[in-house]
Amino acid sequence: MSHEDGGTRAASGDGVSTHMTPKVRSLLGEDRAWVRDFVRERWGDEIVVGHGVVFRPATLPGLVVTDDAGNAAGLLTYVIEGDACEVVTIDAVVEGRGYGALLIEAVAHVARDARCSRLWLVTTGDNSRAIGFYRAHGFEVVAIHEDAIEESRKLKTSIPFVNERGVPVRDEIEMERRLV
Repeated sequence: MSHEDGGTRAASGDGVSTHMTPKVRSLLGEDRAWVRDFVRERWGDEIVVGHGVVFRPATLPGLVVTDDAGNAAGLLTYVIEGDACEVVTIDAVVEGRGYGALLIEAVAHVARDARCSRLWLVTTGDNSRAIGFYRAHGFEVVAIHEDAIEESRKLKTSIPFVNERGVPVRDEIEMERRLV
């Protein structure tokens, strides 16, 4: 895939342009060790905490997107409860290539198949890039839980007090995308 537009690249040698697309598939049992290591690398631990709940992404249902070479390029884990599907984690190995968008659309399809009417997630108030990404993909802010991260730090002490830009990490932002 082209780094610029996510579209096509020339096939080697013959000058023929071929369209290469990433693929999204469900996590398999043999993916679990990779998920655990990937989450540990990206999230600083094997667990993630949101709205007072401890999640172990390596044990959750999920989706993986693979790049043109078949390498894992992104991960999304989720939980379905009742008519709601919660996105627990979403990460792209390299941002800007459309992997996150593919994962969001794939989990929306899974959620609709499970008769969910709501796709939702929690992010932190300091994470403006993520909030912008989610808004661009049909999510709206439905609640701001002020100082909720203070409680989450009791469950996961490695949650930083400030992000990489020096912005305090304090509030949880609940966002949803209606599926009906």
